[in-house]
Amino acid sequence: MSRRPEVLFPLFGELTGLDAVGPKTARTLHQAGLEKPRDLLLMLPHSGVDRHRRASIRDVVPPATVTVAVTVGAHLPPQTRGRPYRVQVTDAQTTFQLVFFHAKGDYLQRLLPTGQHRLVSGKVEIFDSIAQMVHPDHILPLTLADTIPTFEPIYPLHAGISQKVMWKATRSALALAPDLAEWIDPALKKREGWPTWHAALEKVHKPAAMTDLSPHDPARERLAYDELLAHQMTLALARAVTRRAKGTSSCGTGILQDKVLAQLPFAATNAQTRAIADIAVDLASDLRMNRLLQGDVGSGKTLVALMALLCVVEAGGQGVMMAPTEILARQHLEGLRPLAESAGVVLDILTGRDKGSARAAKLAALAAGDIAILVGTHAVFQKDVVFNDLRLAVIDEQHRFGVAQRMELGAKGRAVDVLVMTATPIPRSLALAQYGDMDVSVLDEKPPGRTPVQTALVSTARMDEVVAKLRHAVAEGRQAYWVCPLVEESEVVDMTAAEERFKRLRAALGEGVVGLVHGQMPPGDKDAAMARFVAGDTKVLVATTVIEVGVNVPNASIMVIERAESFGLAQLHQLRGRVGRGAAVSTCLLLYQPPLSETGRRRLEILRETDDGFRIAEEDLMMRGAGDVIGTAQSGLPRFRIADLERQAGLMALAQSDARKLLHDDPALQSDRGQAARVLLWLMEQDKAIRLISVG
Repeated sequence: MSRRPEVLFPLFGELTGLDAVGPKTARTLHQAGLEKPRDLLLMLPHSGVDRHRRASIRDVVPPATVTVAVTVGAHLPPQTRGRPYRVQVTDAQTTFQLVFFHAKGDYLQRLLPTGQHRLVSGKVEIFDSIAQMVHPDHILPLTLADTIPTFEPIYPLHAGISQKVMWKATRSALALAPDLAEWIDPALKKREGWPTWHAALEKVHKPAAMTDLSPHDPARERLAYDELLAHQMTLALARAVTRRAKGTSSCGTGILQDKVLAQLPFAATNAQTRAIADIAVDLASDLRMNRLLQGDVGSGKTLVALMALLCVVEAGGQGVMMAPTEILARQHLEGLRPLAESAGVVLDILTGRDKGSARAAKLAALAAGDIAILVGTHAVFQKDVVFNDLRLAVIDEQHRFGVAQRMELGAKGRAVDVLVMTATPIPRSLALAQYGDMDVSVLDEKPPGRTPVQTALVSTARMDEVVAKLRHAVAEGRQAYWVCPLVEESEVVDMTAAEERFKRLRAALGEGVVGLVHGQMPPGDKDAAMARFVAGDTKVLVATTVIEVGVNVPNASIMVIERAESFGLAQLHQLRGRVGRGAAVSTCLLLYQPPLSETGRRRLEILRETDDGFRIAEEDLMMRGAGDVIGTAQSGLPRFRIADLERQAGLMALAQSDARKLLHDDPALQSDRGQAARVLLWLMEQDKAIRLISVG
């Protein structure tokens, strides 16, 4: 079924076929991303107005919307220009005024003839102790009273589109909606008490009360589930195709891994042992591995990655470890090389800095298989980089690498297994939305020997005290980070803020004590500044958020975050994770600018209460919404029209298990439910999934 099912044709037709939509309105709707009747059906009202009939405006407390029958009285045209036109009207109990600005008198005479009865609906307010309704939303003869809904849905609007147009257009789009065969598992539908697809659409577009607008209303929940199910089916199909792609079975002997584990001063945590075992099973299987390793700051992901790499080396293959920046790649090199060498494994690095004959020698060694593990930046994607037998790619900090790059890397080997690591704890609902095609291992324990970081909130008014404490700490030989605020998301302004702070701290603490690193510096200067800090030559490093990911300086035990309220929770948690890596007691000072908003204070207090990254991420999601937590722009997080990942988190997990089960039982989607699910994929425009079915 590689073309759209006929039953859906009406929903994918032109908008101009709908009531109240001419070519000009259609163009405006197109700009708002509404291109066909189906888009209007998936644009749900976000609030509503109670318009049921009242006897009198006295039945409500102004300001309030009211719908009443009135007798039209005298017209009071404006005496001077710019004044409003008023019309006296009387309901069953009292007299009030209808007020119009810039209105033509003859038009109002025709609309509201004196002595006639009309139904008016709009907002009543008291002005100079006179009740008035400015520009009523509806003015109708009593014979047409039933054309006003008793509860009118309010749609999110785009400039140039009125609620009246949205109301008429959605009504006629509803009339086009066909009855579709059910794609939801019957037992699940019954358990949740969900209506059919068609009944759910009718109910959400014709709410009877405010409660019908809640994300937990069964009709809304059902439509949200449809959207999530289509999304998870796409991911499950992608996963099935990946898994069908034959992988290379790499059975490790454990010899090299045991040598490295024997070198470590501590035993691996249970979570690490579990993850290592899961990965070994994946590597040994002849299906392609596609696994996400999620671990909080300092949970020991690097060790798990090294064990996975050694596993493929034991089986005679090569591995690559990718990092998003040169600083991180070098850090992995420093951390991993001594361990690899203790097991007699050759580990080398390739970055954009390698040039000429040195680069050529590395490429030759790689092609010959003399380098077993390569650490690198995206420089390893270049065409001339050829491996002898690449079997595993470990990618650090996934959200910096797109899916396309994952695939490009896969093409380097015959069927490369992929392990993606992220130190950003992602709430489960988002992890499923973003990585639903992957298997997930979570490291939720901290290795021994890490001291918890003490976190304190300090007002910027006490800046001098903070600098004095810093001077004292530096004199004792301690090192500190000072992170400058995010200024309007602009690297250039961030840089200015960082340079200012650097000058002031240098004046207070002395020449040579303070270093500076920010995003606008040439990479070489940045690396050199970092290297001086790592070596302990500079004691305080002033930085923008470039240090958020992965930098490891065990001696650094103080983290000052200036204007902490301007950062997201997850980001603050990442920054705090830069300290507390050695044995010294570490401190994180969150400097905030008073007065703090209610949510601002709550955010900073959560950090003071807990260092569990997953709990922090869940709180962050509740407070900021999904797009902000991951930074939607580069996250590949799908945009849902109906589903609300914060308030309907449970639905995502349900959709994932349902989608995987459906495809397990019916891989080609041939059963009745499978055929209905195909229609759902077309309806939700999951074209990628439809192509995958035809591939399968």
